[in-house]
Amino acid sequence: FVGRWGSEGSGDGQFVYPEGMAVDGSEYVYVADSWNDRIQKFTSAGEFVGKWGSEGSADGQFTGPKGIAVDDSGYVYVTDGKYLGDYGNHRIQKFTSTGEFVGKWGSYGSGDGQLYLPRGITVDGSGYVYVADTWNDRIQKFTSTGEFVTKWGSQNYGDGELRYPRGIALDSSGYVYVADTYNNRIQKFTSTGEFVGKWGS
Repeated sequence: FVGRWGSEGSGDGQFVYPEGMAVDGSEYVYVADSWNDRIQKFTSAGEFVGKWGSEGSADGQFTGPKGIAVDDSGYVYVTDGKYLGDYGNHRIQKFTSTGEFVGKWGSYGSGDGQLYLPRGITVDGSGYVYVADTWNDRIQKFTSTGEFVTKWGSQNYGDGELRYPRGIALDSSGYVYVADTYNNRIQKFTSTGEFVGKWGS
């Protein structure tokens, strides 16, 4: 055990249902403080640095931020949306490391670039953004400005199929690992979505 920080509440350094977390190249820690509808930033020792966000659908506001990722340039990407149906934001928002709004993409739906309760998010070394589009049972890949690149997955139990995927991560070779939540397993893909392997039951 090294250390800890946080308690229940809405003050600086407090949380209500935190979900996503990411660390940048300078070891600053970003937390998706989901039910407080904000992002909080800390040093690696837990000292409060800053925060941004409030409940709403305007730029820089959230309806339950879930996943968070930081790219090599320090930009912060957040999956935004916790409500079923067309209520809520169902989008990705992009910020500077100090919380300045940069851009957004996504809307409620199942078309290319649309999202339904996105959860996990990660960014590769080339700046491509991978999103666990949870209630659409798929992974979507975008450029760093939100242009749709490709997608894979559909709801079922077979190889490459998914049921409510939530977590997503990349390794140094570019392979994509997905927590296939309702199938109780991990699946591994190439960066273009080709099935590589799986484990878990």
